[in-house]
Amino acid sequence: MRQLTFVDTGRLQWQDVPEPELQGPDEALVRPLVVARCDVDLPIVSGLTPFRPPLALGHEFVAEIVALGDAVSAFRIGQKVVVSFQITCGECDVCRRGLTGSCSAVVTGAAYGFGARGGEWGGALSDLVRVPFANSMLIALPDGVDPVTVASPDNLSDGWRTVGPFLGESPAAPVLVMAGAAFSVGLYAAAIAVAMGSPQVDYVDTDKIRLELAKSVGANPIEGPPPERLGPYPVTVDASANVAGLACAIRSTAPGGTCTSVGIYFAPETPVPLLDMYRTGITFMTGRVNAHAVFPHVLDLVKGGRLHPEQLTTRLARWEDAAEAFLEPSVKVVVTRG
Repeated sequence: MRQLTFVDTGRLQWQDVPEPELQGPDEALVRPLVVARCDVDLPIVSGLTPFRPPLALGHEFVAEIVALGDAVSAFRIGQKVVVSFQITCGECDVCRRGLTGSCSAVVTGAAYGFGARGGEWGGALSDLVRVPFANSMLIALPDGVDPVTVASPDNLSDGWRTVGPFLGESPAAPVLVMAGAAFSVGLYAAAIAVAMGSPQVDYVDTDKIRLELAKSVGANPIEGPPPERLGPYPVTVDASANVAGLACAIRSTAPGGTCTSVGIYFAPETPVPLLDMYRTGITFMTGRVNAHAVFPHVLDLVKGGRLHPEQLTTRLARWEDAAEAFLEPSVKVVVTRG
């Protein structure tokens, strides 16, 4: 079968590799239908992360089931499903607590699309993908939902966890999004905050295209680099992966508020304004999203007609053009078989 592989900085290549096979009764084989480019994929193929080639690319996807093990009872062949990018058993104590991104049945960080650091599970830009723990890792695509709409379950889940739990308790809470390197996550966070009823969603960025996209989903775009502080806001989001953006988000969080950072800081040390946090008693959260546990909340917003993630897709590419599309400087790329 064919698999899109990151072979060198700025170079992707379709390669012929052996087809995966079912290796246990709880597994499935799926055929990817749409694959979204995660915000970290462009830095990966640009050589800006610790993830080194060769690496099978792609981890955000919706697929069609083509084979099932005997123990998979929750799904059927031919069904369209959202696939968890993180390998998660659903049965260990950690998974049962909802921490599906830290499953104890597999190596830490096990996921599609991250090569050796992800446990060599292959990538979504392949003709077939093997899914272990299929009963736990698959989510049925609801009737009437276009796969393109929810092609980015990783980044959508990441956006939801920054605002969803807090707006669920306080829908009128203002939200600040410090945007930047996590292109689509910041935009999804803004769109979800608007969808959940926040009356004030301020989105700070220097990129005019992203600012226009934020405006199009109902957020208030603020152009410019991160100031020292804004607000205060009960809910703040750091999607900047920038020290100044991180500091601004923290300093702009209201006393007792919550700041969630989804920007990945690959440097061994990152300065954090701890004194400001101490003075205001905020909650600061960072870490990998528990995507499988979170994504049903996103689906509820989509099914209810309140959230339209496809509005933030800036390039819809054909499968044959995936190598070129994954290298372009676009906000959100989605590759589809047709």
